[in-house]
Amino acid sequence: MIGIRRLTPTLRKRLQSPLGLLIRGSFDETMRELEKLVERERPSKVISVGDVISDNMIKHNILPQVLVVDNRVMRKTIKPILADVDRTLHVKNPRGTLTDEAWLVIQEAMEGSKRTRVLVDGEEDLITLVAVLCAPEDAIVVYGQPHEGIVVIKVTDQMKEVVRGIVEAMETTNKLHHVRI
Repeated sequence: MIGIRRLTPTLRKRLQSPLGLLIRGSFDETMRELEKLVERERPSKVISVGDVISDNMIKHNILPQVLVVDNRVMRKTIKPILADVDRTLHVKNPRGTLTDEAWLVIQEAMEGSKRTRVLVDGEEDLITLVAVLCAPEDAIVVYGQPHEGIVVIKVTDQMKEVVRGIVEAMETTNKLHHVRI
């Protein structure tokens, strides 16, 4: 990746639709379904993106190997979630962007078997795209779909192509000061 990728209004609208399987319901209902899916699919790695989804997965004993959080929910600061991890990596990623640093940190988080928390200074939503592209084949990436449920993305070559197309459609800039934080 070269420079900073910025979300366009067209892509923002496109990303409002789930990228994977939408599981509707309450936290308890979605976690029961996710647990069944994980047992059935036996993913190579489980990655969660977002504080609420990560917290709910941990509370329901579905332990992500990589969890990406920003200590914020709907742009409001929250108390950090309790997660038993081997390491915490830090990354700056302003709202509506993907930085080179985000790519490097997510790649590092995916390496090996250490349970890793990635703490984002900025916004973690778009890091879902990076997680899909950096995750091993047959991993799953889970994120919340506000007011609807959760989305589970199974990482396949086909899904990586879809996500690569989205990332390539983002505007490229080398200047963060153009980005609204």
